[in-house]
Amino acid sequence: MNLKYSVGLDVSSKKIDACISVIDQRQRVIVKSSKKILNTKKGFEDLIVWILKHQKDSIPVVICMEATGIYHENCAYFLHEKGFTVSIILPNKAKKYLDCLGLKSKNDSIDAKGLSQMGAEQCLQAWEPMGVFFYELRLLTRQRQNLTELKTIIKNQLDALSHAMHQLASVTAQLKENISLFESQIKELDKAILGHIASNKEVLEKVENICTIKGLGILTTSVILAETNGFTLFNNYKQVVSYAGFDVVEAQSGTRVGKTKISKRGNSRIRRALYMPSLVVIQCEVQQFKDLYDRTYKKHGIKMKSYVAVQKKLLTMIYYLWNKNEAYDPNYKVKFQEEEQELYSLFAFEKGIKSSPNKIEATQGKLPVNDHSVFPLC
Repeated sequence: MNLKYSVGLDVSSKKIDACISVIDQRQRVIVKSSKKILNTKKGFEDLIVWILKHQKDSIPVVICMEATGIYHENCAYFLHEKGFTVSIILPNKAKKYLDCLGLKSKNDSIDAKGLSQMGAEQCLQAWEPMGVFFYELRLLTRQRQNLTELKTIIKNQLDALSHAMHQLASVTAQLKENISLFESQIKELDKAILGHIASNKEVLEKVENICTIKGLGILTTSVILAETNGFTLFNNYKQVVSYAGFDVVEAQSGTRVGKTKISKRGNSRIRRALYMPSLVVIQCEVQQFKDLYDRTYKKHGIKMKSYVAVQKKLLTMIYYLWNKNEAYDPNYKVKFQEEEQELYSLFAFEKGIKSSPNKIEATQGKLPVNDHSVFPLC
């Protein structure tokens, strides 16, 4: 008797390799069929017809695909809207699973077959689409980060060129023009991000409460919310910590005791966004974070390790204030673990909330908002 059908999809920009398998009561996974379709709406419709053709006796079907940038999104949204259970696997997790199968070759059809087997054997977390509000916010914040990185590259080139034996005025002028262009575009994105936050009254109120932490600004908060879909489907702060890669991992076997460090297996954009605020809250001597920094620094004497502890504390505090919709109270003690964490898996996202017009007045600590350089996004 068959228990479950599993469809593995290896998605690329133009085509999708599909494989459908079935698992029976003896835990045997049997491949039923393979197919190649176009990564278009017409291809998605052909995929559904092909799946229904092989589905028998109303046995449930799960779809398993690997996250491939943005190329998988249209297919995932289409299948989800049609009522299919979709699971999106991180590339490193899919790769390690395929390695454990002992496969010596690698191509798109083999990957699709491996994903199909993975979906059949395991009970994978169901994926939920990201809300439109936070999806658009993520586009804005990620574009700002991209421009900031490009600006840094051009500035480094200009600085290196200033020390060259021979210089060309036309090249120097082009580099300066590029820097000026990036700066103007970053300022436009700053206004767009603030306007997007202001368009939703509920989000605006929560963001203003979070920004009562001295040294934490709206742009940094926007990055956190955009990358977590407003903390939807996170049941506790440990899952948020794990998603950001701040969870602690050990390296111990027998008598050997290795170093304990954060996993960094998570959203690096969150860790990047929290770096500058962790420095500012210490400089501003915000009591809870300053006490944590002093206590951990006294323990091991490594500044960066203490700053990481502060970053993790900031993230958990943002999560707490967002859920409670309360302003920051420096005298209130939230019982968060600040050192040892257990590893929790990534949870999927839910839909965001609809936007509504409003106005906003942004501050970053005590600095003016019109200077983009003061926002802690580097």
